[in-house]
Amino acid sequence: MRMLVVGAGSIGGLFGGRLAQVGRDVTFLVRPSRAEKLRKDGLQIVSPFGDATVHPKFLVSKDIRDAFDVVFLSVKAYSLESAIGDFAPAVGKTTMILPILNGMKHMDTLAAHFGIRAVIGGACKAATMLDKQGRIVQLTKLQDLAYGEMDGSRSERVTRLNDFMQGAGFDARISQSIALEMWQKWTLLATLGGATCLMRGNTGEIEAASGGREFLTKFLTEVVSVIQAAGTQLGEAFIADTTAALLAPGAPTTSSLYRDLQEGNPVEADQILGDLLQRGTKAGLRSPLISAAYTHLCVYQNRLAAAR
Repeated sequence: MRMLVVGAGSIGGLFGGRLAQVGRDVTFLVRPSRAEKLRKDGLQIVSPFGDATVHPKFLVSKDIRDAFDVVFLSVKAYSLESAIGDFAPAVGKTTMILPILNGMKHMDTLAAHFGIRAVIGGACKAATMLDKQGRIVQLTKLQDLAYGEMDGSRSERVTRLNDFMQGAGFDARISQSIALEMWQKWTLLATLGGATCLMRGNTGEIEAASGGREFLTKFLTEVVSVIQAAGTQLGEAFIADTTAALLAPGAPTTSSLYRDLQEGNPVEADQILGDLLQRGTKAGLRSPLISAAYTHLCVYQNRLAAAR
């Protein structure tokens, strides 16, 4: 099996790098500047499981000559449209596209471009970042990667993909409820991202503040209401576990949305909060906290755009 990893950022670099490290046939599709960095320094991973420097195969979009068996898509959601133009030549009749993006809007976008059959579901749980040196820094030991057919079937192609993913040093598994896992991840990301960005602090700091517990609980309730009206039923156990995690005293939990905000980087506000707000509006729901968080991030995005 041949895999094209689109993007050598923190998520694609972590999982793709570990696969390349154990000899899987992995090629990274990168921008020319990132290609030069990889050529010079390799793909550097800083991890609780051991640091590594990998020298993987890589190419830029104009150099794609044939189709790959799987495209591992791990760009930021706001870069999806431009990425599609870059990797489209790598998608053949039997290519699987495995997107690890936040939210759910990307599934519709990819299906519109390549057909619904080409896209499988994916969800990862890992806290990572790129540091100032361009190294991939794994912030915790959590590194779970799930994938599967959106209809819950256990197909032959996903079984082959699962074989390819095993033994690379991270938790990889087929999920026959991948759609539910994706909706659940969006629930957590929207709540964490919206709450921490709006309050400019981690969940432990918010929980300790006056009115913080009520704020976190209400934010989660709004997100759950939208997801369950526009997506799927999340399950009582998931909601209870998520509530407990959000309200854990002293927890240093943040989200990639908050970390990007703190670093002055572009943020996935439209995909994580804007799309959620739109779905809630269509379902006839009012979501004042989600709306406030989204407006807050739109101000930030507009300021970034004006500074360019």
